[in-house]
Amino acid sequence: MLKDIENRPRGSRFQRSEILAALKLNADGLIPAIAQQHDTGEVLMMAWMNREALDETLATGRVCYYSRSRGKLWRKGESSGQVQRLKGLYIDCDGDTLLLRVDQPGPACHTGRSNCFFFRVDGDEAVVTADPLIDPETLYGTAGASSPDPKSAKDPR
Repeated sequence: MLKDIENRPRGSRFQRSEILAALKLNADGLIPAIAQQHDTGEVLMMAWMNREALDETLATGRVCYYSRSRGKLWRKGESSGQVQRLKGLYIDCDGDTLLLRVDQPGPACHTGRSNCFFFRVDGDEAVVTADPLIDPETLYGTAGASSPDPKSAKDPR
């Protein structure tokens, strides 16, 4: 369906249900979702969504992903309090990637950084380009209490 409408003029409208039905989910029923800060354009993170997560996000305005490592829905901020609010949802031309324009008031990354893309490849090295805004132990609790394994908190892709 997306191929049939890609040359339509700006402002053309289509039923949401038809467009969402045309999404190309992978073999696991997932689609990549890139989160971008709506007012600055900063790319925050990449995660996965299934249809249930997408439907919940659209119904509530609170971004919900699918955690592959946990095998369940992951409501962004449920452990850290760093909730993402949906400002706009965009679908790429092939229907196989989502762009979520969000309001992320605090850090998006489990490391406490504003985004998950803080390793820059520089020649034959990788350079850390940002410091944490908040200590991860502050986000997830003290080390001896209910602090999640940082790897599981990030939801490894």
